[in-house]
Amino acid sequence: MIVNLINIYFMHNSHNIYYDKYMLLHKNNKLDKYMNIIHQLHNLHKKYIQKKFEYSHAGQDIFALNLTGKNGTYIEIGAYLPIKHSNTYLLEVKNNWKGISIEFDKDLKKHWLKCKERLNQIYFEDALSFDYIDCLKANSLPTRINYLSCDIDPAKDTFKALKKVIEQGVKFDFISFEHDHYWRKFHTTDNNDYQSIAIEYLCKNGYKIAIDNVYPKNKKFKIFETWFVNTDINFDEISYDIWKKENL
Repeated sequence: MIVNLINIYFMHNSHNIYYDKYMLLHKNNKLDKYMNIIHQLHNLHKKYIQKKFEYSHAGQDIFALNLTGKNGTYIEIGAYLPIKHSNTYLLEVKNNWKGISIEFDKDLKKHWLKCKERLNQIYFEDALSFDYIDCLKANSLPTRINYLSCDIDPAKDTFKALKKVIEQGVKFDFISFEHDHYWRKFHTTDNNDYQSIAIEYLCKNGYKIAIDNVYPKNKKFKIFETWFVNTDINFDEISYDIWKKENL
């Protein structure tokens, strides 16, 4: 019985199993004992598994940390919120990374002002016309940056922003590029495959694929990113499933 409970919990990880097991265990008069086991499993899951996805959607921050360690540098194009779904919160706040963020939506500024932990500079400007070189100089950052998070909507603008920063002469160790392949394919009339376009562009400009077909959390049908590393980085391409199993 206990083994079955454990298997069901980790296969589904959803609250409806509590009700299902409640009905089953109630019949066996062992509800308290096994609900306590479920509660402990839930806590272990939160501590050792869920926490890995506490900030970023797919472990981008974990990949950056594995590659660079503490005290790295980043450029974040498309910052969104300061903590939730952030690719850089863990890096800045927990690991002393320095960097800059660019966010077009000025309505989000109030969230950043409230987040006193985020001390690195954020610019509420258009990433497509942003002067990255001048900004790096103003913030005493090098032109070789450890991590670029590139994610604005729609994907065609994400690609434009990627080209903008690359062609200004900034180089990176690691780039996470959000092409939103699943979304474009089913929810837009844009027929351009920005996943393939970004791969072709970056592979011609000193980068190689590290991980392709990245998906958020456990949503395998939502392929939304490709991760690249500089060709001078010693990293062989790996599937996201394998990398996730080993690191998340």
